[in-house]
Amino acid sequence: MDPADENNASASAQIDAEALAGLLVRLRPRLHRYCARMLGSVIDAEDVVQEASIKAIEALKGPVAVEKPEAWLFQIAHNTALDVLRRRARQPRVGGDEELAMVSDPIDDVHQREAAAAGLHVFMRLPVAQRSSVILMDVLGYSLDEVGGIMGSTIPAVKAALHRGRERLRAAIDERDDRPPPMLADAERARLAAYVERFNSRDFGALRDMLAEDVRVELVTRTRLRGRAEVSERYFGNYSRAYDWHFEPGFVDRRPALIAHDPNDPLRQPTYFMLLAWSGGEVSTIRDFRHAPYVIEGAEVRGLG
Repeated sequence: MDPADENNASASAQIDAEALAGLLVRLRPRLHRYCARMLGSVIDAEDVVQEASIKAIEALKGPVAVEKPEAWLFQIAHNTALDVLRRRARQPRVGGDEELAMVSDPIDDVHQREAAAAGLHVFMRLPVAQRSSVILMDVLGYSLDEVGGIMGSTIPAVKAALHRGRERLRAAIDERDDRPPPMLADAERARLAAYVERFNSRDFGALRDMLAEDVRVELVTRTRLRGRAEVSERYFGNYSRAYDWHFEPGFVDRRPALIAHDPNDPLRQPTYFMLLAWSGGEVSTIRDFRHAPYVIEGAEVRGLG
């Protein structure tokens, strides 16, 4: 944790709407990092971060005293992620035999390296309490007291979850990933490839013809646009003036995506991605993560193959 974040976490000061907005901007990558590992998806994590941010902003409209804003925001994100997991009906609720006062080691380099190396899907093999405690301590570097406050758990419960979670994570890293590779039907593959080809050719006129009349664009963390005319003028117009992108069709977290890299980067590392939704053969929704590059961190990125 950097000193600014650490000071914020330990401070006992009120926060107003303006200060909250600034804190949300600074903490967004960390909140996303936590939620991505809780949910096993960088895409679902961004949805949860957005929902948690709205909840925090709405809460400040009422008589709410917030003494530790960073911990409070992580609590909201934690509870929002749990709500998503419960809706999936795949994970048990936090509690049960995790309430054991098992001694757990403090943060150390070995556990941090193991947590950093683990793919998002590996974290999904841990029960919720174990997963949350390992992420908060070994990935984000919070203390036992801070983890307990965020999770709403006792220190003995956090120690128990952390001890078991570390053991389970170490075993899960070595387990074979037996999930079948993501696949696209031939028609879907051709449609995605055609969109990518026209984008890379800067043929924005042809791209415009692929849009639904009421197409919607979400430029994550920036703005939302609607309608073929506005999207063509503003969204494609901005891309036409930029030269730091080249797209390839593929999968991000097993979902069809346009994967961007900087053509000047010899390593061709993915920098961000874009998701499309189609209706009647036309693009109805574009979700572009160009201005949220933190989202791709830890994502499972694959080419079409």
